[in-house]
Amino acid sequence: MPSAPIATTIVSRSCVVPDQTSDMESLKLSVSDLPMLSCHYIQKGCLFTRPQNISIDVLLSSLRAALANTLSHIPPLAGRLFTDHETKQVFIKCNDQGVEFVHATALHLLIRDVIGPSRAPECVKGFFACDRMVSYSGHFNPIVAVQVTELADGIFIGCSANHAVMDGTSFWNFFNTFAELSKGVKKVSKLPDFDRNCPIVSKTAVLSLPDGGPKVSFNESEPLSERMFSFSKEAMMKIKARANNKKMLNDEIAIELLGKQSNDFGYDGNGNGLTRAILENWFFKKPVQEDNNKVINETVEISSFQSLCALLWRAVTRARKLPGSKTTTFRMAVNCRHRLEPKLDPFYFGNAIQSIPTCATADDVLSRDLNWCGTLLNKSVKAHDNASIRRVVENWEKDPRVFPLGNFDGASMTMGSSPRFPMYDNDFGWGRPLAVRSGKANKFDGKISAFPGRDGNGTVDLEVVLAPETMDAIESDYEFMQYVS
Repeated sequence: MPSAPIATTIVSRSCVVPDQTSDMESLKLSVSDLPMLSCHYIQKGCLFTRPQNISIDVLLSSLRAALANTLSHIPPLAGRLFTDHETKQVFIKCNDQGVEFVHATALHLLIRDVIGPSRAPECVKGFFACDRMVSYSGHFNPIVAVQVTELADGIFIGCSANHAVMDGTSFWNFFNTFAELSKGVKKVSKLPDFDRNCPIVSKTAVLSLPDGGPKVSFNESEPLSERMFSFSKEAMMKIKARANNKKMLNDEIAIELLGKQSNDFGYDGNGNGLTRAILENWFFKKPVQEDNNKVINETVEISSFQSLCALLWRAVTRARKLPGSKTTTFRMAVNCRHRLEPKLDPFYFGNAIQSIPTCATADDVLSRDLNWCGTLLNKSVKAHDNASIRRVVENWEKDPRVFPLGNFDGASMTMGSSPRFPMYDNDFGWGRPLAVRSGKANKFDGKISAFPGRDGNGTVDLEVVLAPETMDAIESDYEFMQYVS
């Protein structure tokens, strides 16, 4: 069972405003933003070794200055939500009201207390501000709050951010910018794009909300168990090989790793791209082509991450002991930025995500093999193209509603976050993070968050939240646990 909560002491609270006055116009919430008004603030943070030879006062002063500079580069974060009383449309007013900055202590805790236990320790939940705050409250609360918590031998920097204002891509771009400027970088490497002239911003749609704003759509008090499951690069390759019904050779592992290091098929100056092309020509069978270059007999290549999702889908379905005829659902959040035509900027600011459901009966998930489940997930992702995204937008405009987050039928799973996010790029000047952790926000039975492993190179960490009896069962599930580090 999870340990009892251990108190974190709040030392001080302050407001940090941009170090330059903003002249940015208000930003309209998009069709992807508005449904998130009923979700909790995002809560993600990084654990660091406590920097040596720097007093806590100097460190806090440096972080406040870097945060003020960051807000000048991303002015909406220092603003507030407001609803136009005539049109009923919701905007971010870039009015420089500032964000909350919290200094806290938990000097009775060590780094090992945070990352050592197999089940997520409750103490981590105290490392974040805006506890279970619903995003609609950004009308009268800061859009962002940063909490710096001192441990006996570490520092935890936890960021809470309004989910109606940004998704994971924008959140980690903010976190990376904050770290860059703290480290002393003079020019930000990845500036956000604030353009609102795009298909996901509706000109007319209005979301009707109850007085006082919406509530979250799931039970916040249900008993839950949470654990981080880690998968090495070798384990990920084995899962992928199994999902694709292939015997994984050492040479194929090398090819896969090269593919994760570079997407360059040509010569990169060191010969790596050329080596990759030669290896792929040796070991991967090319699809047969007709004279008109139409590919025939094309086989589905299930990705490593889709293979892992399929493995987890099977394990959780088995652990829940569902009737064979029960329909199960595996939802995946997908980034629409590169799927739209024309494409959005990779750092488009806001939410640009949609949720893709893949459904199958419990009997099919368990009686068929990993390839069958992985192929279903692969097809769902591939099918979500420009036309699909625009269709979702059109349907929402006809029937605006908040996002129904939760496990309403006892047979659903929701995958969020991404192992592609640059979580371990957050070096504030005293080294890379030791670990990434999250708070209480948006957690229910079946909520999964994917993180990159600290070692990179295709390693993945899954933060899994389940009913306690389901968690107990998957921890005894050999098919799943054999791949866990």
